[in-house]
Amino acid sequence: MIGTAQCFAEEFHMNLEINKITSLSEDQLNMVTQWMYQWWGENEGYSYEAVKCYVQNGLQATRLPQTYGMFLDNQLIGVYPFRLDDLFVRPDLYPWLANVYLDVPYRNMGYGKRLMESIRSNAQRSLPYDEVYLFTKHTGLYEKYGWELVSEIDTHLDSGRVQRLYRLSLRK
Repeated sequence: MIGTAQCFAEEFHMNLEINKITSLSEDQLNMVTQWMYQWWGENEGYSYEAVKCYVQNGLQATRLPQTYGMFLDNQLIGVYPFRLDDLFVRPDLYPWLANVYLDVPYRNMGYGKRLMESIRSNAQRSLPYDEVYLFTKHTGLYEKYGWELVSEIDTHLDSGRVQRLYRLSLRK
């Protein structure tokens, strides 16, 4: 039984890739836009069209913002972008990891871990910086992947004022 489960796990991830995205089909663009709009756009007062522009203009090949996607059997199931700015009250910090998202049906199956594990290597490969920042309401998640808590921070956002500011060193 263990051999079968192990074989299944290896087969399960055979067609899993995480790649930089420089273009999306219209269907993919609408899907990612819907993810972002439902997750934060609507709550923060952005129109669907504004979120679509945000997603579409985040698909740069060599400069920021850059977006990475997780593909299972060539189907996009998750994304994360690196951005020059993400937190208005801290323009002195950059670049940022923003909006890590895994589609709901793929959660709690090990895909989120694989997505998170790819962040450091993709940042090291594509960003000329020594560190990356993020802010989040999550506690205990990012620490598992090497992120260091810098401080609690007042974001001045209606969707959650006090959040946690993290830093990931890329040049250890």
